[in-house]
Amino acid sequence: MTPFSDRTAHLTITNMPTQTHAQQLLTLLSRLSFRLGQFKLSSGGTSDYYIDCRTTTLNAEGGRLTGHAILELLEQHNIDADVVGGLTMGADPIVSNVATASAWRALSKPGAPLLNGFLVRKAEKAHGTGRRIEGSSHEGARAVIVDDVCTTGASTINAIEAAIEAGMKVVAVVCIVEREEANGRPAVEAAAKGSPFLRLFTANDVRAEHIRQQ
Repeated sequence: MTPFSDRTAHLTITNMPTQTHAQQLLTLLSRLSFRLGQFKLSSGGTSDYYIDCRTTTLNAEGGRLTGHAILELLEQHNIDADVVGGLTMGADPIVSNVATASAWRALSKPGAPLLNGFLVRKAEKAHGTGRRIEGSSHEGARAVIVDDVCTTGASTINAIEAAIEAGMKVVAVVCIVEREEANGRPAVEAAAKGSPFLRLFTANDVRAEHIRQQ
């Protein structure tokens, strides 16, 4: 069998057209990003599990699924946006994948919105333009703020505040996994000033899928 045939066979096996992008992403996320054990969180607390979404969002297939799953979530909630952004570095691959997915969708669906991306630095540059936001942003732009895992919501809120300070209008906030603890959701919703806070999965969703695969 030729290498090309091997590759085709692999794609045939992994392509699951009966499942949504989100369902396929959950399967991959639970396999690549979820770990059981004892872990210290960035919030200072401890947990018996850890989710490192970057091992999935930086994966070729995981990145593709992430972009399309988030766009579909925005469509379900009738969110109209111009740009997508978040705090470096957890949001970096998410922003890139959503922006790229929007371009692919526009090819097959004329009129579908293109969402350009921007990244928020944790601190302003100490040289050059001194900007805190890199990429596509302009005053009045309708922005979707994305993050990988929301616990306290601190990194998400940081990005929201930077976008608002730059003159953008935050129309939605999306995280891949919400841990549903530490009052993260109320804090994010307050910072977003009434714009919806959406999630693809809860941590319990990922845990259940991880256990199912064992």
